[in-house]
Parts: sequence; C-alpha cells; structure tokens
Amino acid sequence: MIQSMTGYGKAIIQLDTKKISLEVKSLNSKNLDINTRFPGVYKEKEIEVRKLIASNLVRGKVDMSFYIESTAVETSTKINKEVVANYISQLESIHKETDILSIAMRLPDVLKTEREEFDVEEWGIIQKGIQEAIDNLQEYRLSEGKELRNDFEHRIAILQQKLEEVISLDADRLDQVRERLKKSIKDLEQTVDENRFEQELIYYLEKLDITEEKVRLTNHLNYFIQELEVNVSNGKKLGFISQEIGREINTIGSKANFAPMQKAVVEMKDELEKIKEQLLNVL
Repeated sequence: MIQSMTGYGKAIIQLDTKKISLEVKSLNSKNLDINTRFPGVYKEKEIEVRKLIASNLVRGKVDMSFYIESTAVETSTKINKEVVANYISQLESIHKETDILSIAMRLPDVLKTEREEFDVEEWGIIQKGIQEAIDNLQEYRLSEGKELRNDFEHRIAILQQKLEEVISLDADRLDQVRERLKKSIKDLEQTVDENRFEQELIYYLEKLDITEEKVRLTNHLNYFIQELEVNVSNGKKLGFISQEIGREINTIGSKANFAPMQKAVVEMKDELEKIKEQLLNVL
C-alpha cells in the first residue's frame, strides 16, 4: 500500500514533576532529512533518536520536537542568598533609604538554576514515547496514502476511458486524412497516377499509425494499477511509469492530425499532470 510522505505524530508523557510532549512531523523530500530539537539534559541522546527515526522512516523531511513543561511545585531556579546578602550590604553602605532589596534582586547572579541530571529510567519511558509518536506518524502516512491511492485509481480510470475514446476515433481519423489528401490533389487540378497515389497514401498513413502506442499505453496504465496493489510503497517507481505513460500520450498527440483525437490527448495530459503532482508526495 502506498504511503504519503506527509504526516504528523504526537505522544504525551506525564512524569512526577514534568509533562513531556513529543511531536514528529514529515513533509515530502527526495531523501531522508532529519531535524531534531532537544532539551540540554537529553542532548546526548540525539544521535540515538536520529537512528531510531531513520530505522522507521524511509524518505521525507522529518522534524522532531521535544517540549518539557514543569508540573512540580518546586522549581530548579533558586535565589542565591549569599550573593543577595552581599549586594544588600554594599548598597546599605551607599544609601540606607533606597529600596535596596528590589535593586539587589535585579543584579547579576542573584538567581541560580540547578542543572537537571540525566535519569536513565526516565529516558526509557521517553524512548517509548518517541516510538509512539513515530508509530502515530506512520498511521497518518498510511491514511493519507489511502486517499492518494483512491485519487490515482480515479485518474487512471479517466486515462483508460480517454484511451478508449482515442481508439474509437482512430478509424474516422484515417478516413478523414485520406479524404483530405484526395481533396488537396483535386484542388491542384493535376492528374495523378492512382496506383502511385495509393502507395504514397499508404506510406503516409503508416507514419500516422498509433497501434503500438495504444498497446504500450494500455500496458503502462495496467502496470500503474498493479503497483498500487503491492505491499511496499514506491513513489519513485510509479514516477517512472508515469513518465512512460506521458511518452506514449505525447506520441499519439504528435501523430493525431485530427482535432477530436487531439482534444482527447490534451485531456489525458491534464490528468497525467495531476498524477505527477500527487506522486511528489508518495513515499
């Protein structure tokens, strides 16, 4: 089943003193491009997490964000009492009537933040949360992939319908080309050898023959549908098939020489462009 490269996954972890939010987003990209934002205390695990993401996600521009919200009554930021007392002592020697405390609290090094230590047990819980966020992203990609598949099947069906239209127009096209050439000769008011004229006409009509293109285009459209059924999502392969589909449509258009058929070809090109645009987002 095909997958989209666009996705979003989230996991929330509630610990005793903090709430951790983990978010993974992905957009389309030719290769796997990972960007992570980690708090300082977990920075040493960034490479490990990048490897985890790479082992789960094949392609896409992936952004992982790690947010921590403190839920504890106590805070890691403390007042440095000795520094404050020293500031007050110095300020009192200058002027006793000034609001010394408010001035002292704005001076450097009054507040100190105690560094949080890395907790191995806590990290084990966070790892499970990261995997949960990645799994949610994968589910999102699969859901988007179903929508893409439905769209592809719809547009391939339109291309098959337009191909049938081209096939039905082919006999009339050749008859009209033949009549147009005969009229052109007649308008010249020249006498021509009928046998030679028929030989040249046959040669000319052979150049306009689209039998091979019709067969190849039918095969490519069927092949595209078959690839939508496989278990592995392969947007690149579908892209190659769409290029072959485009080549056959262009050749039919160049040989058409018949307005109704050219109209059908233009409509086929329009549908194919929509397929190619959507393929940019397929894994």
